[in-house]
Amino acid sequence: MPTEHKQYFSHELLDWYEINKRDLPWRRHRDPYYIWVSEIMLQQTRVDTVIPYFHRFIERFPTIQSLADAPEDDVLKCWEGLGYYSRARNLQAAARQVTEQYGGVMPSGKDEVSGLKGIGPYTSGAIRSIAFNIPAAAVDGNVMRVLSRYFLIEEDIMKVKTRTKMEDLVLTLVPDGRASDFTQALMELGALICTPKSPKCLVCPVMEHCSARLEGKEESLPIKTKAKPPRPEYRLTAIVEGTGVHEGKILIRKRPSTGLLAGMWELPHVIVSTEGSAVPTAMSEETAMARLRAALLTEAIPVLPIGHVMHAEHTFSHIQWNMGVYRCKWQDVPPAALVAAESAAAYETGEENFRWIDVHDMERYAFPNVFIRILNAYFSS
Repeated sequence: MPTEHKQYFSHELLDWYEINKRDLPWRRHRDPYYIWVSEIMLQQTRVDTVIPYFHRFIERFPTIQSLADAPEDDVLKCWEGLGYYSRARNLQAAARQVTEQYGGVMPSGKDEVSGLKGIGPYTSGAIRSIAFNIPAAAVDGNVMRVLSRYFLIEEDIMKVKTRTKMEDLVLTLVPDGRASDFTQALMELGALICTPKSPKCLVCPVMEHCSARLEGKEESLPIKTKAKPPRPEYRLTAIVEGTGVHEGKILIRKRPSTGLLAGMWELPHVIVSTEGSAVPTAMSEETAMARLRAALLTEAIPVLPIGHVMHAEHTFSHIQWNMGVYRCKWQDVPPAALVAAESAAAYETGEENFRWIDVHDMERYAFPNVFIRILNAYFSS
């Protein structure tokens, strides 16, 4: 593409951004910490969803030091509902790195920023360019879509070599002294105008020289390999109602400190099928309850299932949980049962990983979205 078309792209894009940029809370400051938190939250999450979480998070943890010093449970609770919880754990781990290695001040060097937990090439480029006005490539899905169309890049954006090509291209487009605005303008164009479906070409500031539009390929680009569909799993889930001193409460347990949804709280549940998205056809409700009872007993959770309550679903990037939820009664056993449960092979040893809670206690524990929905439905009924 001719150099003048590149200059046209950068000039027109920045002029459009000055007039049309959204008033987002993290844009009201150049605080690197705010930019960092917002970029982590915006991964795989819509802007409208992130805004209230951003306000709440910054109010609770206003500085890198305060985030580094906070109990992990508090961080996860503040993140509750936003999903992809490893982002929160990595964010706190990186805050501790900044505190220990850089005196609580966010570094600006490429190697230093990239060396922080949970910060990849895109996030590093975004922080350095937006917060520090350093020419650095921040190439995410929005940016790759814009570049694929404008420059007619007909290569799979899922491939590393394509991303690298686009990172190099971006660096040739950044006007001197305008790295921060340019990075945000490029993202904004992809979010508001150059959308995945039905791009708004007629109001696009760079439509005149957009190669994909000129060749009628704007809706077929970018080229992207389809991801594998998430693997379905069917799980039996227990709402265990307490008796005696625990009357009116239900049992929850803590997940391991590593892996999916690490350190969060959940209802006891077991996998029974990975073959389909519904209850296995050969399994009756009685059979399902018998299997749930037997499986929980191996974790020293003695229950008597009473009946089916609801069905719930939750899709992760690689797994889809399909959950049959059953109301269960705790069966009186010696107090040692819970101690034995805490040392079950699938869960951490030596910690208090079980709790009896009522509806008011939900504010104290961080739950994944699917369990929030189940618990809310149960307590509201």
